[in-house]
Amino acid sequence: MLARKGLLADGFLLTRLAEDAAQPSRIRPKSQRARFITKSGSCNVAHKNIREQGRFLQDVFTTMVDLKWQHSLLIFTSAFLCSWMLFAMVWWLLAFAHGDLEPRDPNEPGPVPCVTSIHSFTSAFLFSIEVQVTIGFGGRMVTEECPLAIIVLIIQNILGLIINAIMLGCVFMKTAQANRRAETLIFSRNAVIAPRNGRPTFMFRVGDLRKSMIISATIQLQVIRRTVTAEGEVIPVCQLDIQVENPLRSNGIFLVSPLIISHTIDRGSPLYEVSAQSLATEDLEIIVILEGVVETTGITMQARTSYTPEEIFWGRRFVSIMTEEDGRYSIDYSKFGNTVPVRMAALSAKELDQTRGVQDSGPHEGKPQGWGLVRAGRGGYRRGGGRACDDTAVKPWYVPAEKEEEKKGQKKRVKLEEIGREIEEEAVEDMSD
Repeated sequence: MLARKGLLADGFLLTRLAEDAAQPSRIRPKSQRARFITKSGSCNVAHKNIREQGRFLQDVFTTMVDLKWQHSLLIFTSAFLCSWMLFAMVWWLLAFAHGDLEPRDPNEPGPVPCVTSIHSFTSAFLFSIEVQVTIGFGGRMVTEECPLAIIVLIIQNILGLIINAIMLGCVFMKTAQANRRAETLIFSRNAVIAPRNGRPTFMFRVGDLRKSMIISATIQLQVIRRTVTAEGEVIPVCQLDIQVENPLRSNGIFLVSPLIISHTIDRGSPLYEVSAQSLATEDLEIIVILEGVVETTGITMQARTSYTPEEIFWGRRFVSIMTEEDGRYSIDYSKFGNTVPVRMAALSAKELDQTRGVQDSGPHEGKPQGWGLVRAGRGGYRRGGGRACDDTAVKPWYVPAEKEEEKKGQKKRVKLEEIGREIEEEAVEDMSD
């Protein structure tokens, strides 16, 4: 679609086709798996047997904006034609009641008509169009003979302004919808699972083709899967949030260039028990939601996509597409979705932790960090040293330690409680009387 619109070069499409052909063959199920969000971002849910159809008419404006263009144009054309025909009938009835349609000798003076130059329904229809769209050719006009004709003229003008306002608002809202901006936000066709910093990581790539920025961009990941409760209840749609890897522990991103969004598969991840073999049989769908404010229009937009197990590659990572040329960064979108294989075990993150000796009941995941919190006897807290932890057994959380003070020439032992690891230190403080 983007190549046809001229937003992407034709080579990008050819590269994507070559990329799909170069990907390793995967066993796909015979029947196509249903998904909630399509690759283009639309919701793949069909609503049936809705009995209360009148609720849509209570919000006519939103209903008309949500309609397709051909349906909206049909409604607008029908509204104008119906209003013209309705008031043409009214003008014809006024002329008929006043006797303006009776044949008269043009050489003899007669009564003043309500509307001049109306002799048939066709002329009344032309006058109705002239009144509503304010053309005013000058051949027909309302006279002072009929006050009712003046009232009809005012009503038709007001109704015509209302129809024009509704049409203009619907057209503006349809052309300025947030999903139009999402057409230039692209996601990688496939996601990957590869090791990063020693942990299995789920990754995909997102990019913006426009130079205008997305302000306050945030990205969210959700896993939709079928679950069964302990009571045997089947929950067809169970939504679980996935934490995006970010040092600030937030989902905000700065989309100045294509980014690789990653999620570390740890003990709290919904993908913790997924392995290379079980990935193809998993009944899950990972939904990606990118939200932000369009810089040029200030409208909040949202771009969506999803990844099914068939679209997640195990043991591959994305290639680099950014280079520095002539003092600025250059992005090669022809390699946007290209991946390369990496060495990775076929075990799940849970099996890897068990292999490394990390038990579920342990206080930490993997090796303890090189710092702790030390609490003194009087309630003060401070951080421990930054040395790497040794490979000894993990000690209890609260380990009593001793600290010596010198007060009035005597040594006094003060017990400390340590969180994380044991620290022994000795401090001497002189206390004056």
